[in-house]
Amino acid sequence: MDKEMSYGSDYKFIPATSIGSGVGIDILPDLYNYTIQIVNIHLVGDPKTNDFVLIDAGMPDSAEEIISVIENRFGENSRPKAIILTHGHFDHVGAIIELVKRWEIPVYAHELEMPFLLGEKSYPEPDATVEGGMVAKMSPMFPNEPINLGNHIKPFPSDGTVPHMPGFKWIHTPGHTPGHVSFYRENDGTLIVGDAFVTVKQEYLYKVFTQELEISGPPRYLTTDWNAAKASVAKLAALKPTVAVTGHGLPLSGDLLTSSLEKLVHDFDDIAKPDYGKYVH
Repeated sequence: MDKEMSYGSDYKFIPATSIGSGVGIDILPDLYNYTIQIVNIHLVGDPKTNDFVLIDAGMPDSAEEIISVIENRFGENSRPKAIILTHGHFDHVGAIIELVKRWEIPVYAHELEMPFLLGEKSYPEPDATVEGGMVAKMSPMFPNEPINLGNHIKPFPSDGTVPHMPGFKWIHTPGHTPGHVSFYRENDGTLIVGDAFVTVKQEYLYKVFTQELEISGPPRYLTTDWNAAKASVAKLAALKPTVAVTGHGLPLSGDLLTSSLEKLVHDFDDIAKPDYGKYVH
């Protein structure tokens, strides 16, 4: 079965990092955030029970780091019950094949992401012309070819539940990608955002490096549907989350999260949507 799995021919190590790289944060007793170079992975589950999942799979060539983080938190030879994807961009699936081979576990994603995860369709090319800084200019070097997870990938249940994440529901939040999802737990207001919105201006190299806290829309150079992205942010804000972890940047909680989300919804076209770029209509 494993021979079915493959990365796109353009997958490679990306030499980008931040001061947050290698830093883990306990958000809640069952939610841990860890930064790999410029992107976050999340571990959901109580370390005392060894019943947990991995949200997203980091950058290319990060498998050993992810394994080390998991074993430090859950114990030697621990493995998640599943890998749960917010979407299939290279910085969220960069180590997934090595991890699936090691752990022999399923992967779950939205059905609209399946073409990009079954080797059928490339994502649109990153937009180096979009309004933004150096990371936007560097974006053509980012992989966009599909990976193929073969029969290891499964769609989310249609009832909104998330496998091995009791209490969470998946929420379709398109815009950044067609099948992008976020995860919400109503009983305590926990929101796992993915890239529906982020807390760092991901297009600007110095802000990525310093991890300057600043709520924004999805990363501009890979977002192709700004109307859908705006609607997705409004959908998440309406949930009134109490804590949010994102694909890029630092966690937000409490009044700062509430006020930041309200501002992002109200001023989305000014804060998030670029003034120009090939996917801006």
